[in-house]
Amino acid sequence: MARIHTIRDTFVALRQRKMLFLLLLGMSSGLPFALTLGTLQAWMKDLSIDLKTIGLFAFLRLPFSIKFLWSPLMDRYALPLLDRRRGWTLVMQLLVAAAIAAMAWTDPATQIQRLLVLTLLVNLFSASQDIVLDAYRREVLEDHELGLGVGIFVNGYIVAFRYISGALALLLPGWLGWSWSQVYLAMAVLMAAFAAATIFAPRLERVSAAQAPKTLAEAFIGPLREYFSRPEALTVLAFIILYKVGDAMASTMTLPFILESGFSREEYVAIVKLWGPMATFAGALVGGHYVLKLGIRPSLWAMGALQAISTALFMLVHWTGKNNWVLAGVVGFENLTAQMGTAAYAAYMGSITNVRFTATQYALLSSLMAVPGVIFASRTGGLAGGMGWPGFFLLCAVLAIPGMLLIPLLDASTRISGWRERMRKGVILATVLAGLYALVASASDIFKLFVAN
Repeated sequence: MARIHTIRDTFVALRQRKMLFLLLLGMSSGLPFALTLGTLQAWMKDLSIDLKTIGLFAFLRLPFSIKFLWSPLMDRYALPLLDRRRGWTLVMQLLVAAAIAAMAWTDPATQIQRLLVLTLLVNLFSASQDIVLDAYRREVLEDHELGLGVGIFVNGYIVAFRYISGALALLLPGWLGWSWSQVYLAMAVLMAAFAAATIFAPRLERVSAAQAPKTLAEAFIGPLREYFSRPEALTVLAFIILYKVGDAMASTMTLPFILESGFSREEYVAIVKLWGPMATFAGALVGGHYVLKLGIRPSLWAMGALQAISTALFMLVHWTGKNNWVLAGVVGFENLTAQMGTAAYAAYMGSITNVRFTATQYALLSSLMAVPGVIFASRTGGLAGGMGWPGFFLLCAVLAIPGMLLIPLLDASTRISGWRERMRKGVILATVLAGLYALVASASDIFKLFVAN
């Protein structure tokens, strides 16, 4: 299929069978997200658990930032069912469902340690599912389909994350009088049902078992050796961490911010969980189209700038007070630009992976993609409390700049010298130091919380 240039070409590509299954598998990937973050935050706020503790639960998403450590196992070994990728996916879907069901029987007010462990397990199994789904998506799509395919997958992710485990889960207690335990049991059943999509998804043709690494050593060392032999390797890793750091930090505190601003849970759901995803769907498709039309690098520039602007606009919500129209406008613009950025971001990562080592290399890159939403975001509760909401959102917007400064340096053919080289090294060093600080501080706070209770 030729490279896509027009909107008509985009819709032709959408009619392929694999796009439908990418949508369903994206839903399987997205369903657990809110259950360990936004929806869990609402449950804990109902029980008057403090903001700092709520923020620390973002740290339990650490498996998404270190999943490259076990991803070689999924490159090397295939389970004796389905095929190389779908077998692992099926097992992980069932484990995620079981862990969510166990959360349903936990009381956050009196069993915080149990909730910590189960939340970590849901994230661990969900991160493992994402390893193989990322690899499956990369291998089932042709290079020119990456932007569009990622957009479809992300839309499925958002349907599950925003509408089902987000909006629906938040509304069920009020609508039907369900307890939070009943809500989580229903989500566990739905998660198990997504196994059908895995069973009937297209088999992979581009990468066969014969092309898999032959030994465990090759599976672990081969993809990392191949990646780090590239001259731009460290620059790319720093870029992946930084490109969406401000957006990720701001989104972690969106629910507490909106509820503290005087909006009801129903208003939050209507605006953020129902209206917001409409803009998100548009952002994924528009972003995917323009990545295909303009190319990845120009799209990274444009969409990165729009992400920063949309994050800063949350200050308007604080300044104007409780105004549904302002909140709807800001949320809509933020969702639109965030998904445009994600389309370019994920397409770039897919484009630089070696198909032979897809699971491990993509897991390495997407692990770092998760760092802002895990390590840095775990400090957002304290930052928002100390700086106030306007200062917090302004900081998140400014943090978009370092990642964008690295875009011109991503190409191996670009000669780097003088001030650009000093800037590159400075950004990489600052990223490492900030990450280490956030990691140690959050781990310490989690340990104190576990021991104290």
